[in-house]
Amino acid sequence: MKITQITRKDLFDAMVIEKVNWAGTLEESEFLARLYDLASLPSTDQRFSDAAGDIWQHRVNNYDWEEHWVFYDRRFHLMNGDDEILLRFLAESVHPVVRPDVTESQKLVQLYNSFLAHDGFEIAERTRISGKPIYVGRNSGVTSLPGVSAVKETLSGSDIVYVTQQITRMKAAVFNDPGLAIGTAKELLETCCKTILSERDIEPPKNDDLGQLVKRTVKELKLTPKDIPDEAKAVDTIRILLSNLATITNGIAALRNKYGTGHGKSASYKGLGPRHAKLAVGAASTLAVFLVETHREASDNN
Repeated sequence: MKITQITRKDLFDAMVIEKVNWAGTLEESEFLARLYDLASLPSTDQRFSDAAGDIWQHRVNNYDWEEHWVFYDRRFHLMNGDDEILLRFLAESVHPVVRPDVTESQKLVQLYNSFLAHDGFEIAERTRISGKPIYVGRNSGVTSLPGVSAVKETLSGSDIVYVTQQITRMKAAVFNDPGLAIGTAKELLETCCKTILSERDIEPPKNDDLGQLVKRTVKELKLTPKDIPDEAKAVDTIRILLSNLATITNGIAALRNKYGTGHGKSASYKGLGPRHAKLAVGAASTLAVFLVETHREASDNN
C-alpha cells in the first residue's frame, strides 16, 4: 500500500467537504456493483444476507447511513486496501456512465490528483468513448518517460485527434499494460508516417509495414541542411539511425505478438514488461518527433 492512510483520509475529507457524490448519477449499490460482487460480500445488518441488501436498507429505504459511509466500510478496502482498489474506485467515479458531465469529471480528477500526487499516483485519461474521457489510476512516474513529453508537445498542433489519443493511451499503459503500450507505439509511428505522406500528396501502398512506411517517409524528407560538409554522408548516417529506431519499435511489437498475451499460455507465464515498453515507446517517440519536425520545417520553408 503506497498510497498512505494520511493521503486517503485527506482525500476523503476533501470529498466530504466538497460534497462529492461518488456514485454520480447511479444508485450507490449500482455503482459499487461495477467494482465489487455485492452478493458475495457480507451484510452488516443481520436481517440481510449480503452487502446489496443492507446498502438498500440503509441508503435507500431508511437512509440512515452518512453519505460517505463507503470510505470507511472495511468490506470495500478503500482506507486500508491495495492501491489498485482505491484507484479503480476513483477512476470509476468519473466514468462517463457514472458522471456524464465532462467538466465535472475534470474538476474531480484535479481534486483527486492534488492528494494522490503526494504518493506518486494520479488519475489520468487513458482513452475516449463517444468523445468523453475514460480514466485510469496509475503511477505518475510514467510522465517522465524519455521522449513522450517531447512527442506530445511536437504533435500538439496536429489536427489529428487520434494521434493525441494514442499518446495518452501509450503513456497510461507503460506500467499498467506494457503490451498495449508497445502496440500503441507502433501505431503512433504508422500514423505519423501516413500523415506526413498524405500532406505531401503521397498515398503509400496499403500493405506497407512499419519499416517500409518509415523508409518511404524518410525518402521524402530533406534530412540535413544543404550547407553542411559531406551532406550525402550525413544523410546516409541519419537514415541508418532512423531505420534502427524503426527496427527497435517494430521488433518489440513482433515480440509482443509472439510472446505477449494470447492463447495457450501457462498460468505462470509473464509477458513483456515495462522495461520493454519503455524501450519501444522511447524509440517510437524519438523517431516520430524527428520526422514530424523535419516535415514541418520543410513545409515552413516552402
